[in-house]
Amino acid sequence: MLAELAFSVSDLARVRFAVSPMWEVGPSFRLLRSSPAHPVHRPWAEQVGARLAAARLYGGWLAELIPPSGYVPDFLNPAPAGPAPTLAEELTRIQATPAARIRQDLDRLGHEQGRLGPRARALYARPQVRLVKVVEDIETYWGLALAPYWARIRLVLDADVFHRARQVAEHGAGRLFNDLHPSISWDDNALRLPRRRPLSRQAAGKGLLLIPSVFTGPAPFTRVAPPEPPQLAYPARGTGSLWESRPTTRTDALAAVLGRSRTMLLTELETPASTTDLARRTGLSAAGVSQNLTALRDAGLVSAHRAGRFVLYARTSAAESVLAAASSSAGPPTPPPT
Repeated sequence: MLAELAFSVSDLARVRFAVSPMWEVGPSFRLLRSSPAHPVHRPWAEQVGARLAAARLYGGWLAELIPPSGYVPDFLNPAPAGPAPTLAEELTRIQATPAARIRQDLDRLGHEQGRLGPRARALYARPQVRLVKVVEDIETYWGLALAPYWARIRLVLDADVFHRARQVAEHGAGRLFNDLHPSISWDDNALRLPRRRPLSRQAAGKGLLLIPSVFTGPAPFTRVAPPEPPQLAYPARGTGSLWESRPTTRTDALAAVLGRSRTMLLTELETPASTTDLARRTGLSAAGVSQNLTALRDAGLVSAHRAGRFVLYARTSAAESVLAAASSSAGPPTPPPT
């Protein structure tokens, strides 16, 4: 097993960061199946758990390919081609996986888990046909569990990459590697990774992909599948505050621009919700909620995510910025006249 990645000057020159939707899919699905619920992610898990149960995802393809612990097939995490591929781009890469590679990964999965489940065996028998079903389950899971929260997640991931890039600029790559995680260290031109036995040393090859993740943890994950560059998914800075409430103390000024109803809907979308949920919580009619959400969506302040019979609305990063600006710029309330 890999213990160290040795870097040449050329390898170091090809180290890069990437934000990967699939590196959130696997760890988050595993986390949802763990017990007790993760203390940081409990608010999120409580919101999405019932949706996944209703969609019967806990007994589907992902449940067999992403076991509660241990190895996850490498073909589910293709090396990101750019700094921030979309889920659709990564799924296209997954669907293009050669049959031989799928079977190789499933052989390892079966060896480590003791056996393959019925769906995994069907995938082994007809990889290209069954892979379509795997992708459909991933799309459904994404729509229910991650897409409505992606703007918030991206804020944390992008902030981590910005911090790391500045760290490299000010202190060099050695400081970056030593600060990624307590179990990772940089010494003698090699990156030492956690809990890999027996001790061995391998050339990094085509550099290294560093992938921050809010659901990876407490230890980082590695994927080494030549000829692709090695991938290291590590816990992103700021994950601990990901689900904390972000109250806006004053929305009067924003209501003067957007209107009271639309401002109220934006503030209610602290967590993604359906039209029915919003109507119940705000006292607006379902038709009124729908009309206002359409206007907010057209303005780029709200996104809609459909998965089966579910349609969830969520604030975009632009909406988060608008609410934060309105809150920070608002002064103290004007006292009533005496």
